[in-house]
This record gives sequence, structure tokens and C-alpha cells, in this order.
Amino acid sequence: MSWVILCLAGLVEIAWSQSIKPTQNFTRPGPTALCVVLGVGAVYLLSRAMQTLPVGTAYAVFTGIGAIGAIVLGVVVHHDPMSALRLLAVSLIVAGLLLARIATPA
Repeated sequence: MSWVILCLAGLVEIAWSQSIKPTQNFTRPGPTALCVVLGVGAVYLLSRAMQTLPVGTAYAVFTGIGAIGAIVLGVVVHHDPMSALRLLAVSLIVAGLLLARIATPA
């Protein structure tokens, strides 16, 4: 169950990363409140997952999911450039996440 919670935390982190820009440097109250709620929610879920998963593994997976999601949404939604090296970087992050999952004892 901790891995499910950790994946959910990563998804909330992706939403949080996308909620930062609409705050316009935290000058817009509504988007700022959403950003804060998503940030707190992501960290809360991460802390729940860390109750049974190793801290280093949980944090690495959490940030890895967030990084992949931010890059993918940047390319798809914001039309950020995608190069072969950027694709390689995402592939290495995914491989690292899978290896962390396999290497973590039950």
C-alpha cells in the first residue's frame, strides 16, 4: 500500500508543479491557495509512504515521478522542446525509479 500512496504523492506533486506558474509569483490568492494545498498534500502523502518505505527510496521516487510529469506536461501542454538528450534523461529517470522499486525490500 505504501507504494500506491507514494505514486499518488508523485501525481499530486506533478499537479503542484503545474500550479506554481498560475500564482504569478504568489500574487493571485486563488491559485496560490491551490498551490499551497497541493504542496501540503504531496508532502503529507510522501510522509505516509515513508512510514514503511526507506526515506531515501521514497524521496527519490517521489521527486522522480514529479520530474517526469513536469517534463512531459511541459512538452505536451506548454510546447517545451524535446530533444534526444532530454528523452534520454527521462528514460534514465524511469529506469532509476524501476530499479529503486525492485531493489527495495518488501
